[in-house]
Order: sequence, then C-alpha cells, then structure tokens
Amino acid sequence: MTSPSTSLFTYPIDLFVNAMSRPSDAFAPAPPPTADEPDSASTRRAWLRLLAGSAATVVLGFAAFAAFALVYPERMPAAVGGIVEEITGANPHPVHLMRPQQAPLSAVAVLGKQIFFDKTLSASGQQSCATCHSPKHSYGPDNALSVQMGGLHLDQAGYRPPPSLAYLYRQAPFSIGPDQGDTDAPVDITRLASQAAGMQRAEKTALAAPAAPAMVPQGGLFWDGRTDTLQNQAIGPLTNPVEMANASEADVARKLLQTRYLDQFKRIFGVGIVNNPSLLIAEAMFAVGRYQTEDPSFHAFTSKYDYWLEGKARLTRAELHGLQLFNDKDKANCAGCHLSQPSRDGLPPLFTDTQYEALGVPRNPAIPMNKEPNFFDMGVCGPFRDDLAKQTQYCGMFLTPTLRNVAERKVFFHNGVYHDLRHVMDFYNLRDTAPDKIYPRDASGKAIKYDDLPPRYHANIDVADAPLDRKFGDQPAMTDQDIQDIIAFLKTLSDGYRE
Repeated sequence: MTSPSTSLFTYPIDLFVNAMSRPSDAFAPAPPPTADEPDSASTRRAWLRLLAGSAATVVLGFAAFAAFALVYPERMPAAVGGIVEEITGANPHPVHLMRPQQAPLSAVAVLGKQIFFDKTLSASGQQSCATCHSPKHSYGPDNALSVQMGGLHLDQAGYRPPPSLAYLYRQAPFSIGPDQGDTDAPVDITRLASQAAGMQRAEKTALAAPAAPAMVPQGGLFWDGRTDTLQNQAIGPLTNPVEMANASEADVARKLLQTRYLDQFKRIFGVGIVNNPSLLIAEAMFAVGRYQTEDPSFHAFTSKYDYWLEGKARLTRAELHGLQLFNDKDKANCAGCHLSQPSRDGLPPLFTDTQYEALGVPRNPAIPMNKEPNFFDMGVCGPFRDDLAKQTQYCGMFLTPTLRNVAERKVFFHNGVYHDLRHVMDFYNLRDTAPDKIYPRDASGKAIKYDDLPPRYHANIDVADAPLDRKFGDQPAMTDQDIQDIIAFLKTLSDGYRE
C-alpha cells in the first residue's frame, strides 16, 4: 500500500505527466456524424473537443504540480526542484538565515551615533563620517565623484573612493596565511608574507574553496587592509589632510571637549576622561565602532535575495539566470570571490571572501594624483601602508568588497574608474579578449593593458580565474543578454526589498 506522503508527492507529478503523455476522455474520438451533420463539421467538433480537453488537463496538472512544489518544496527531488525554480522563481530549498540579534542601542552606541553624524569634528566644520558614508546610500558616498573632496576648505581631492561601511561586522583582522580569527596573539605579517613569496597563486572558482586560500592577503579594513578594527578605522579620516583634515589627534580631542554630548562621555567613562585626551579619543572611536556593530542598518540583510534564500520571495527568470551565471565557474564566476551561499551554520552570505585581488583595472585620469605619471596606487604594498612595501608579490592587490547594495553604488573599484554596473561587467568580459575597448591606446593604436600598475608587477594580475582567463580574440565569457541578467540579479542584493 502506498504511503500517504508518497501518494501526496506522486499525485501532482503523475497528473502533470499524464496530461502530456496519456489520453483522457477528452481525447476520445468524436461520434460518427449524424444525417443532419456533414463530415467536415463533425471533424471540426472533434478537434475542438480534443484541444479543449488537452489544454484543460495540462493546466490542471501544471497547477497541481506547481502548488505542491510551493507548499512542499522539501519533498521535491533535486531535478524537479530545478524545474520548480525555473517555472515559479521560488527557492526549492529554503534556509533559515541567522541574522544579527537586534536590541536597543547601548549607551556607548548612542554616543557613537552622535559622533558619526557630528560635522563639528572636521576642520571645515562641514563634514562628518556620514558625509562620505551616507545611511541613505548604503553607508557609501551620496554622489558619483571618483574620489570625495575634503580638507580645510573642501577643495582637496581624496585618493580612493570611500568603501561602504555596511556588512563589516564579520570582517576578520588582516592576515596572510591561516585565518587568524579571534586571536590575541600578535601576528608578524612581514614574516608570513615572506613565507608565502613565490608560492603559486590559488585559482578561485565559484562555490568551491580555492586550492590554497591561505596564500593571499585577507581581512582588514580600507582598500589595502591597513587597519583591523572599526575603532582604528574611524580615527583615520579625522586626521587625513584630504578628508576631515584635523592637524592632530589633539585637535580632535579639543573638539570633542566642546561637543553637546560631553556629559555622556562623563556618565559612561567617568569625569576623569576630560583630562585624558588620548583616552577621550580612544573611547570616542570605540563608541563609533559600537554604533556600527549594534545598529541593524549596517547589516540589515533585507534584500530580495535574502528573502528568496528563505523561501519568502521569487526571482524573475532574468534574475534566476543571472544567479546561475554568477555562480557558474566557467562563465561570470562572480561567486569565486563574492561568496553567494549561506554558511553551514546559517549565516547570510556577505558576497565577499575578504581576500585581495589584482585585477588590472584601467587608470582613472579623474584622480588628481594620477596626473603624476610616476605615481601608482599599488594597494597592499603601498603607498598608504608601508609594512608590506617589500612584498612585491602583492603589488596591485585590493580588498574584494561586498556586493550587497552594489546596485546602489555610483563608483566602482579602488580608483572609482567606472560609474555603472554595465561598464564593470564589460571590464571583466573584455579586459583580455578585446583590451582596446577597455584601455587607452599608444601612438600606434595598441591598447596599453594594465596601465595603472608598473609592468614589473603585471604578473600579479589574475589571469587564471574565469572570466579573466580568456585570451585576446577569444569569445567573451558572457553575452550581452548574460550581462543584463547578471545585473538584474545584482539588483536583488539591495536592502529594503518590498513585494
């Protein structure tokens, strides 16, 4: 005797299959024509009955099949689950995502929020942390400038576009070699880098761990990973001459003593803090870090893709195809670096492996510093960090950013050379297959490839991972329609989704 669960599973599938393969009563031949009805009319009547009955049965079978798939997706075999996903846009294997717990902000985080939005802490009196990290723009810039303007009179151009501050709550400290995780032991980065020198670069493919992920830099904050904590990251812009432009940390301390929230410092950290400038700054930056950690807007996980993972939203055909290409190691292969799957314990994907890559993006002439032909921004090995300057195997490498809210950004890559996703995708697709469409040309008309990195470091550039593994003249990895569908999927990563 068939079990109830088996019959419940097989009935809609059988109904759907039977509609396509087994005649029903509706398919029965028409009765012979009567004396009052000519043969042609009888034939037309038979065909109409046949078509109407066939369509009704197919529709009924499909409806039952789709309804069952939506209600009991866990009972669908993998192959059938793929059909359901294609037909309905639903995730046939929904998961439960472990989002950060939400609670009212602590007193320290409330203080940090006020500091984050306080323009009086800048030399110009017109910039706060939120100026370059706008909550309304996924904690990134609110404009399309390649680099932001700062300084005492807001007339100094920055060096790199500010990365988003969102989704940094799980960022590990900078390391080379085995993931250091949460460790109190000091790490000798230079020694680890020296040990890794000369080792073959690991090939990274979508949905698969790289062969040797420990042999590349990983973790850290800023584009070059030079800072490990949100607390230390917060102080950097305050004293940067092209950003908030305070001459020294002492200047920052004097400004903090004049704020309207000074009494909150005293209540939380004790009245003696006003007499200790270095401690005052340290606690202020700690508070900013707590705000970024506790406030759920920094890691909302409210995108359409999150809800799709949980079975609460459906992707369109274009979005589904874009996701497939995103994960396809021979096509876009985006997931090779921008991990798209939840962790085994249900943590939502951050869409970054937090590693560093040398991609060879073209030089951006809009950055004033790039007007000096001998200046090169080489990421991990300088010029804004100097501890790895001699580890030239990392020259040209920059942190892989999260792709969450990527469709809300207006500048892309470490030098802000592109301003829309289409150009970003064209870069990956055409960098080596048609470089004349990506790079400037010399006097002879030849493309000057990798023009933002000195030639002696071109060996660091990734030519192993798809789609960057193609050669000149090869067919690009993605068609125009593929690119449109990938962009459609990327738009599902924006927070604030509403059906």
